[in-house]
Amino acid sequence: MGNGDDFTIKAKKEIPVPPPLCGRLTTSYQLNRMARDVPCAPSAMSDMWDHLFDEAYRADVLINTDNGIIIYAHASILGVASPVLKNMLKLSKGRGHQRSISIHGVPHDAVRVFIRFLYSSCYERNELEEHVLHLLVLSHAFVIPRLKRVCERRLENGFLTTENVVDIFQLALLCDVPRLSLICHRFILKSFKAVSATEGWQAMKESHPMLEREITMSMIYEDRIRKERTKWLQDRKTYLELYEAMEALVHICKDGCRTIGPYDKAFNKDHAPCKYEACKGLELLFRHFSKCNLRAPGGCIHCKRMWQLLELHSHLCADSDMCKNIEVQNNECKQKGRYEVEDIGEKDLENEKHLRSSILFICNNTWEMTARCILY
Repeated sequence: MGNGDDFTIKAKKEIPVPPPLCGRLTTSYQLNRMARDVPCAPSAMSDMWDHLFDEAYRADVLINTDNGIIIYAHASILGVASPVLKNMLKLSKGRGHQRSISIHGVPHDAVRVFIRFLYSSCYERNELEEHVLHLLVLSHAFVIPRLKRVCERRLENGFLTTENVVDIFQLALLCDVPRLSLICHRFILKSFKAVSATEGWQAMKESHPMLEREITMSMIYEDRIRKERTKWLQDRKTYLELYEAMEALVHICKDGCRTIGPYDKAFNKDHAPCKYEACKGLELLFRHFSKCNLRAPGGCIHCKRMWQLLELHSHLCADSDMCKNIEVQNNECKQKGRYEVEDIGEKDLENEKHLRSSILFICNNTWEMTARCILY
């Protein structure tokens, strides 16, 4: 019994700890986004590669940098990471098992950050901020696409200023980074006046006059496109307002609106507000037209606009029967002395040249005509 009790107590002590409860589900999109935001995936493997680089255990490559500083590395890792370094190692000469290569033209610290990235694909944020331009050049020269994307993403996010955008633009063209060059180009066009006054712009004019000319020509082209788009939007707004005026004209002549309309229609003063904004201006124009003594074409300026509206409607109307009915009603109203409205559109249909000139004249005066109709 004593041995059995001891076995029971021992078994209770050796019960394993249960696993933690399941947390919130994480989608693949969230995982990819987290991986992009973190400069290095926290893993024992990346720490091991960093440790190997820092200690230079059994390093067989000497990398000569500026100021005579040497960085130790491993030929197998460099050759697998970069085809350019692999070719350099094949052509290099050394003593015994050690080979020597040189990377000049960039600071020693930038080369060290670059070689460390080849080992573990990791980097420190502050080091990237300091050497991002040099790392972009190294990633392009030694064909490291992942590091190039990291540098490109950093330069796109808040790094561009009016002082450095010209230099980064030239660097992006040299390093074949099309997205970054496009962003820099748009930045220059958007702030052309400020950028053209910087030292970088003056240096580019002296060293790359053709590039400066291309940017200037693209600025002129963008300005022309912007003006054409603005004009197109204004014309579209004008045509929409004119279309509404034509709809309101048909609405008044066919159905009536509040206190104006066909002579045989009873009006309700408590009628709901009209959906056409131009109805109020047309109503005032109709009342003026019915009483004006100079309503003949070429007389009163307000009556002239009324004639233009009626003429344009006669050219655009697709319901000729309804217009004939309105013409008959207008003739009856003319006999009674209430309205004296003529339809001059049918006369112009026989003369194509006059018709085109009339439409062109009306379209050119559309904005002024519509505005005056609403005002008066």
